[in-house]
Amino acid sequence: MDDRAVDKRWPKVTETGGLDRKQGKARSDDVPRGIVYMVVATILFSGASAASKWLVGLYPVGEVLCLRSFASLIGGAAMILPVSGLSAFVTHRPRDHLARGLSQSISQLCLLLAFSLMPLAGAVAINFSAPLFAALVSIVWLKEPAGFARGAALVIGFVGVLIVTNPGSNSLTLGALFALTNAVMYGTVTVAVRGMTRTESPNTLVIWQLAVLAFFHSFLLLFGWRTPNALDAAMLLGTGFTNAIGQWFWTKALQLAPAPAVTPFYYLMLVWALMFGFFIWGDIPSAGLLVGSAIVVTTGLFLFLREARLQRQLAAR
Repeated sequence: MDDRAVDKRWPKVTETGGLDRKQGKARSDDVPRGIVYMVVATILFSGASAASKWLVGLYPVGEVLCLRSFASLIGGAAMILPVSGLSAFVTHRPRDHLARGLSQSISQLCLLLAFSLMPLAGAVAINFSAPLFAALVSIVWLKEPAGFARGAALVIGFVGVLIVTNPGSNSLTLGALFALTNAVMYGTVTVAVRGMTRTESPNTLVIWQLAVLAFFHSFLLLFGWRTPNALDAAMLLGTGFTNAIGQWFWTKALQLAPAPAVTPFYYLMLVWALMFGFFIWGDIPSAGLLVGSAIVVTTGLFLFLREARLQRQLAAR
C-alpha cells in the first residue's frame, strides 16, 4: 500500500496487487520470507472472516460491518497517513472513488450475509471465483481477447462454481446467491480499478476505499443496534484491525517476492476456512464443495499465472 509520489524507496504496487519489478530489481528477492508473510496474511484474513461469521449470529449484520469498516479505516490510516499525509486523499476522480466504494459496500454486505447463511468454507470458495468474473468482464467490457486457453479456463471455472453452489431442485440457496453476488461485484470492481490506477496512487485507492466503506456502512446502523459487551466489542473492532494487519502482511509478501511465487499460497485461505468451520461450527465439507473448490482454485491460479507469463513476455520485448 505504498505511494508512487511519496516514498520512492519501496517498489510500486501494481493494479493486480503485484509489484513493479523494474523499480525493485536492484533488491534481491526473499521468496521464503515472502511465502511466510503470505501464509500469515491468509490466516489473519480467515480468522477475521470466522469472527465475522460468529458475530453476525449475535449482532445485526449492519452493526458488525459498520464497526469492522471503521476499525479497518483506523488501522489503514495509521499505516498510510504517517507516510503520505493528507495528500493520500488528493484526487481528481472523487465520483469514481464513491462509485467504487458503494459497489464494495454492497459486495461486503453480501459476503457477510452469505457468512450468516452458509458454511464459511463454501462462502470463501465462491468468493475465489471473483477472478473468473473479472476475466469475463474484461472480455465483454474491455474487449480483451479471450483466446482458447482463457475461454476454456473460464468455462471450467464456472463449472466449479456450479458444483460449489450445488443448484438442485430447490435452486440456489440464499447464502450462495449472496456469495455469488459478492464475487460478481468484486470481480467487476477489480476490472474498474485497472483504469483508476493510471491516475491514482495505491495509497489514494486504499484510503478512499476505506473511508467510503465506513461512510456507507454507517447507514446500516439504522437497521439495528445491539450494545455489545466488552469481549464482543473487542471482537467487533478486532475483525477490522485484523483485516488491516492482514493487508500489511499481504503487501509485504509482494514486496519480498514476485507475485507468481507467493500468490498461490493465498488460496490457503480455503484450508483455514475449512478448519475454522469444522472446529467452531462442526461443518463437514461435502464432496461437491471439495471438488468444486479444487476446480475454482486451479482455474484461478491458471489464469493468474498465464497473465503473469504474458506480462513477462511483453516486458522482455
